[in-house]
Amino acid sequence: MIRGVVMLVGVSLAPLLVAEEMAAPGPGAVVKAATDHIMAAVAEAPEYFDTDPERYYAEVGAELDKVVDFRGFARGIMGSYASSERFRSLDKAGQENLRAQLDRFTGVVRDGLITTYSKGLLAFGGSDVELKDVELSPDSVRVASVTQLVRADDSRVYTLKYQMGQYRDGQWRLRNMIIENINLGEIYRGQFEAAVKAEDGDIDAVIDAWNTVAFDDAGEEA
Repeated sequence: MIRGVVMLVGVSLAPLLVAEEMAAPGPGAVVKAATDHIMAAVAEAPEYFDTDPERYYAEVGAELDKVVDFRGFARGIMGSYASSERFRSLDKAGQENLRAQLDRFTGVVRDGLITTYSKGLLAFGGSDVELKDVELSPDSVRVASVTQLVRADDSRVYTLKYQMGQYRDGQWRLRNMIIENINLGEIYRGQFEAAVKAEDGDIDAVIDAWNTVAFDDAGEEA
């Protein structure tokens, strides 16, 4: 089931693209406007993907960079290993090392997600996408959940929930994703914690292996 979920993430992330010139649209408007944008790009990709896949990945990556908080997502995956409490407990050298680890892991997560999700976009390129509810958090007007339905070619309907936040520049960005009650951030955080234990606390070793192991594992589960 997770393999289908991972591929579906591609089409679920796509609607979060938003043009820079738009004046801070709400989370629902971001999803609606960007869906048309990314689906047009996906429709063109089959014309050149077999001979130039990197062009497609680069186009998707450039768009996702505008709206996905990759650093925040990577820090969430690292969990307690990148927490404020742990950072404060370290000496100056340790803090610099943690910053470097987070920077490197952010790049690894970004590259892995873009490749995985770009392939998912092609697989679900002909799907029908429908925007549903937009719910603001009762605790903060800067936190929202956007629900969307994706109807696949086999007639199955998937429910997606984008967990989004409004940042200081006024833009709404993706923080996490829930697909059919599967919380991607929690899945990856659990994998990271297990990997650190398996490597006897060697976070650098986990980061080195993450791009080739963690995303493949996510595609094989259930």
